[in-house]
Amino acid sequence: MQNEQDVKKVLSRWDVLFLAFGAMIGWGWVVMSGEWILGAGTIGAMIAFVAGGILVIFVGLTYAELASSMPTTGGALIYVFRGVGPKTAFTASWMLALGYISVVAFEAVALPTVIEYIFPNYKVGFMYTINDYDVYASWVLVGVGASIFVTIVNYLGVKSAAFLQMVLTIVIGIIGLLLIFGGVFNGEVANTEPLFVGGIGGIMVVAIMTPFMFVGFDVIPQTAEEMNVPAKAIGKILILSVVLAIIWYIAIILAVGLGLDKDSLAASTLPTADAMAKLFGSDIFGIVLILGGIAGIITSWNAFIIGGSRILYAMADKKMIPAWFGKIDKKHGTPTNAVLFIGVLATVAPLLGRPMLVWLVDAGGLAIVIGYLLAAVAFVQLRKNEPNMVRPFKAGKSSAIGWIAIVLSIFFVILYMPGMPAALVWPYEWAIFAGWAILGILLMVAMWKNFPKEKLKYIDKE
Repeated sequence: MQNEQDVKKVLSRWDVLFLAFGAMIGWGWVVMSGEWILGAGTIGAMIAFVAGGILVIFVGLTYAELASSMPTTGGALIYVFRGVGPKTAFTASWMLALGYISVVAFEAVALPTVIEYIFPNYKVGFMYTINDYDVYASWVLVGVGASIFVTIVNYLGVKSAAFLQMVLTIVIGIIGLLLIFGGVFNGEVANTEPLFVGGIGGIMVVAIMTPFMFVGFDVIPQTAEEMNVPAKAIGKILILSVVLAIIWYIAIILAVGLGLDKDSLAASTLPTADAMAKLFGSDIFGIVLILGGIAGIITSWNAFIIGGSRILYAMADKKMIPAWFGKIDKKHGTPTNAVLFIGVLATVAPLLGRPMLVWLVDAGGLAIVIGYLLAAVAFVQLRKNEPNMVRPFKAGKSSAIGWIAIVLSIFFVILYMPGMPAALVWPYEWAIFAGWAILGILLMVAMWKNFPKEKLKYIDKE
């Protein structure tokens, strides 16, 4: 599949690695570390991330092969369209769009939470209470204002420079390493108690959050046409980025567990920052972590609003959703309506308060796993139906990697279902997921007559 206009191949191997790794680590580790440890215990949370990481590695291997075989913008939309067909491609793309949008909305709620750490008394103008959380007007305005700003920036077509992404990711990495080394050398093993909370159920509760935290490696396929990288290397970089992210999250959990005891974790607004301050004996270090980590909010926010709008634009280009989403601004070259759509959803998120953080992680996580499942199905189908397809990076001689990814994805989907210890919370999390799914069904029914009816044909670029 060739674009009407050739894009410039400007991204190096390092650019691609930092793009994916930076997107995966983002800001969630600063905001959510306390939830993970309190939910499963220090060792339990680490095991949960290993389990989630194994899923993502196998899914990542399928993506690695598919991205090297079809290095074109569109990612899962292209793979599933070619391997399975248009309806399944719609479903995969629509689910991944929810995952991307959830990340954007997550950042809109995370920012006012961060500001609360730096300025503890800034919340004024009580509005209402949601899920035992008091929502204040000043808190909401920070999230809403930032969301409007980021949306406008993207509307105007400001390009995220690879160099800036690299610098900000290095800053986040240095601060994270400070926390990790502080935990290892200054932490107390006694603080890690209890090592497990809730047994297997506790691990499951945290494990279902991990796909949301690892989302980001799939930005590599989205930028495949802009890489000055051999096709075979794309797959290797993708897998390396996932492995680095797994190590990162496990190390952060250990550092926070060593830094704060259970009571301190429960009382903390941002346990990662409080752990940093305690480990180095100064509140200044906590603020350093926050200020440096804000870079993670900005880069993730910007990256995923771009990624989400590209998914919606690609779907509109294939006539899967209304052409309105595919409108390109002539002056700025951006899919303006898709950007505005995501921006509006993110702007509403802060009105639901801090509990929205967990709701977005869980609901977005289910959508992401479904998208991964369908990409794995496409991998298996393409191995069967197109054995001679050019595969610069090959994930094993057989389809075993794909089948393992399918089984693991199904297992994770089951964890979100009613009756499971880690089931989505009713009504909040199910409302987010079900509302998006129903909207997708309505769009599919309305747009089906316009869908390309045959499997997508991909033309290899020589």
